[in-house]
Amino acid sequence: MVTRAALSLAALSLLLAACGEKPAASPPADAPLSAQAEQGKRLFSQYCGACHSIVGDAAIVGPAMAGIATRAGTRIEGLSAQDYIVESILAPGAYLVPGFDNLMPSTWGTTLTGEEMDAIVAFLLTLQ
Repeated sequence: MVTRAALSLAALSLLLAACGEKPAASPPADAPLSAQAEQGKRLFSQYCGACHSIVGDAAIVGPAMAGIATRAGTRIEGLSAQDYIVESILAPGAYLVPGFDNLMPSTWGTTLTGEEMDAIVAFLLTLQ
């Protein structure tokens, strides 16, 4: 008798579970970064991450970089996202984001090699 009740309870539990909502699907994994963008991510963390967040719109000292690849191409008419990012790194005071002061060092053009600059820009262009 106990076995029959246990089997009935188990069957009822399975039936109720089958009628419940399906769990939400996991978000798709991010596309892997190119080798250049991966290097840029490391360099960004080393040189830029103390002042710029890449998560959400959490501003630290400078503006957050999440979505920069999309925003950068719309900030200055006629300037591509890539050119805007490069100019913003080399001459930080050229295009200030509203609400932020010009606190970024203007020495990145001599601190970073061309390869490092290209890598950081490649990484930032992945931040949709």
